[in-house]
Amino acid sequence: MTSWQIVRVFAGSFILLSLALGVPQSPIYVSSYWLFFTAFVGANLLQSGFTRWCPLEIIMRKLGVTAGT
Repeated sequence: MTSWQIVRVFAGSFILLSLALGVPQSPIYVSSYWLFFTAFVGANLLQSGFTRWCPLEIIMRKLGVTAGT
């Protein structure tokens, strides 16, 4: 997997997990405050789409993951 694919897998996983933890109808509901984390990840995805700058992708590249095109 390339670095940009890993970033999207992480983001999607964190969004789904934080929704499961933040929506009251969920069987693993903890607190509605988890929805702030969902918004944070979404905002980071949005800004990285415009700026092409993503901290997680930089970390992945430093760990030796192949950069995506």
